[in-house]
Amino acid sequence: MAENEKINEVVEEIKENVTESFEKASEKIHEKVEEIKKETDDYTAEQDPADVSNNKVMAILAYIWILVLIPLICAKNSKFARFHTNQGLVLLLIGIVCGIGANIPVVGILFKIAAALVFVCQIIGIVYAAQGKAKELPVIGNIVILK
Repeated sequence: MAENEKINEVVEEIKENVTESFEKASEKIHEKVEEIKKETDDYTAEQDPADVSNNKVMAILAYIWILVLIPLICAKNSKFARFHTNQGLVLLLIGIVCGIGANIPVVGILFKIAAALVFVCQIIGIVYAAQGKAKELPVIGNIVILK
């Protein structure tokens, strides 16, 4: 009987240590992920402030469906506008696929949900562009069509 109590105490102590170690490791992983996200998806510091100031409107237009062609043609020398034009073009292509896929029976609902997410990404992109930030959008930000 006494041996079982000692074994139970040791098991409980091990459980506590493992739980504490897991929580610490989880915290460190979360901190590292946030650090990496900050380092990799925000290119605002690399932008020329004059370029950002002069091309905010072009960057905003890049997220409004077919209007992506305006900065694609008119601001091709702007690194800031090109960054946002790339993301806007990716969203346009995904939006077209979602529009077509939404008409497919059964799976159409998935395409409609994806289209709603595209719309949310457009809003986020417009906000970033208006703020003069060159931040990657969630999920699609690392897809490069334009260099």
